[in-house]
Amino acid sequence: MDVSDSALLATLLREAPIGFAFFGTDLCFRRVNRSLARLYGRNGADHIGLPPSRVWPEPLAASAESAIRRVLADDQPFFEPDQPISMLKNSRAASEENGDGERPGAGPQARHWSFSWFPSHDPEGAISGVALIAVDVTERRNSEEAVRRSEERYRSLVQAGAQVVWVTTPTGEIAEDSPEWRWITGQTLEEYLGNGWLDAVHPEDRERVERDWRECVGGGKIFDNRYRVRTKSGSYRHYDVRAVPIERDGKIIEWVGASTDVTAQREAEEMRGRLTEQLSAAALRTARLQQATSMLAEALTVEQVVEVITEVGRSAIGADRSAVALLDPERLRVHTVNPGGLPDSPGHPGGDIPLDIPSVVTLAITTRRPVLVENPDGLRRTFAEVADLDLFLSHTDERAWVGMPLLAAGSAIGALRFSFSRPRKITDEERVFLEALAGQCALALERASLFEREHTTAETLQRSLLPDRLPSVPGIILDARYLPVTRNMEIGGDWYDAFRLPDGRLAVAAGDVMGKGLSAAAGMGRVRNALRALALTDPRPAAVLAGLDRLFTATELDEQVTTVAYLVFDPVSGEGLAGNAGHPPPLLMSRDAPPRLDLGEAGTPLGWASPRQQYVFRLPPGHTAVLYSDGLVENRRRGLHSGLDELVAVAGQAAPEVAEDPASLLEYLVDRMLTGYEQDDDVTVLVLHVPVRDGTAASMIAAKTGKA
Repeated sequence: MDVSDSALLATLLREAPIGFAFFGTDLCFRRVNRSLARLYGRNGADHIGLPPSRVWPEPLAASAESAIRRVLADDQPFFEPDQPISMLKNSRAASEENGDGERPGAGPQARHWSFSWFPSHDPEGAISGVALIAVDVTERRNSEEAVRRSEERYRSLVQAGAQVVWVTTPTGEIAEDSPEWRWITGQTLEEYLGNGWLDAVHPEDRERVERDWRECVGGGKIFDNRYRVRTKSGSYRHYDVRAVPIERDGKIIEWVGASTDVTAQREAEEMRGRLTEQLSAAALRTARLQQATSMLAEALTVEQVVEVITEVGRSAIGADRSAVALLDPERLRVHTVNPGGLPDSPGHPGGDIPLDIPSVVTLAITTRRPVLVENPDGLRRTFAEVADLDLFLSHTDERAWVGMPLLAAGSAIGALRFSFSRPRKITDEERVFLEALAGQCALALERASLFEREHTTAETLQRSLLPDRLPSVPGIILDARYLPVTRNMEIGGDWYDAFRLPDGRLAVAAGDVMGKGLSAAAGMGRVRNALRALALTDPRPAAVLAGLDRLFTATELDEQVTTVAYLVFDPVSGEGLAGNAGHPPPLLMSRDAPPRLDLGEAGTPLGWASPRQQYVFRLPPGHTAVLYSDGLVENRRRGLHSGLDELVAVAGQAAPEVAEDPASLLEYLVDRMLTGYEQDDDVTVLVLHVPVRDGTAASMIAAKTGKA
């Protein structure tokens, strides 16, 4: 080695970041570079001629001298991969020398070094000493420790999170073991590798999972799926699975996936779903019960109650047939209000039966308890004594039955019957609903029965106040119609009347006492009777209406509104007088002119202070007058003025043979004016028609009236 090489080697050894030292056979330092000398804040000269025990701390010095002796004895290199050293920087020279800017007297620094000991030989091959190469591996060791801790944390996180991590080849086959997977599934390593993991997937999920996995592997897309995995106990658990491709240099080198056990979450979702369904069903039944209660509150007749029960039975519990039966306590018989709700099958007892005939309805009534029959076998057990039961079952499509007693004040007044075309078990919630429905139905039936009795009485009273028949007058054809409103079954105060006066003239009237019920009917009776009495005394319309005003003021309430149209005329001459107290104007029709409304002044309703007027009214041969109540022309969708215009237009479209036949005209007007509208008020119509006379009769009339 020349001088330049020697200088280069000396420079490298002195300035290199690794530590270097040469020890003689006496274990003393012969050479030491700066990096190694400053481990403990010394200069290189402080080491020469001294053993490690004189310059290094005891643990390191003892280890170093032991290593030197071993190399000298064995003539073989010796490696110490991790030698922890606490470096002390306690001298100004060392601090300035290492140039790290730390203040003198700083505390110890824990570093890790790798020591490599090599034997040195002289030219004859004899060992002349030991060389030491020391490398600071602190950063590498810290990095390795960080990786190790990260792996431990990740492994702990996976184990704590019920996750299974797995790795596959770029083509999607398992190539590495996953102990967590095998611990869950019980598969051996051989069973797990390759595509064996699919054997643990639920048979119903396997085809879908394998197809989706192959598509993701082929397209390099993220795999995101959920499927069931068989455990070693044979049960199945739900897993959310996600796998991503790992790429390097644009190529997929492997797939890494994680399977998360979501069984508890899935079960909680299913439980929440079931609870939601149950709550929704309960809310729906409550809403339907409220709706049924509202509909039953509006039902005024027994038939309307049956319609509500039939609809609720169909929509709320899915019944194929619904029937309402009422008990006749005097005859001890049960009558089904809607026989169509019963099966038309041999062996069924029928819709009108004695109470002692076994049936779902009679059993519910006699026991006053619900009868719930889930299937035909249950029906056989319930009615084992019925001989024709098998005959009935062989001819009917019914397979489940419900009978609910209708109780009022603790006594049975009837029963509800529901049937189903399939076996059906009524749940506890449905039973509570049906019992509440039966209670509402019983109240509605009692109310409807009472209303029907009262309505029949009131309607009989009202019709008794109307004329039994219209008078027969030569040369005049009369016809009338009274149509009570059917929507709410309440009677009103609409009326009409026609009668002969002592002088031979004909008096005709139509009126309307506003309101409903017995009070309106009674008011109508008082007004009608008073009008007759006043007309027999002084038939002039002004006098009659003024007399009615006085009567009305004395006997009726201030808020009562009553209207009257009244006319009196000579059937022979057709001449007469008319007056109107706030009533719709009469409709006038003839062959020679289009229909029109009478232009006479309407006046105010009875009892309103105003002078009563009368005007000339003529009804010559071939003419017709129609008196009517406002129910014919006015309703919720059609105002009074629009209705009057429509009445004139409809009358103008009547055929001649209809216009001249009071019965046909009456039917035509009622049909055309009410079609398309809900009748919400009573309707009265009175038609007067004067037929065309022959020539002789016409001459007599002309002579009597002074006309040529």
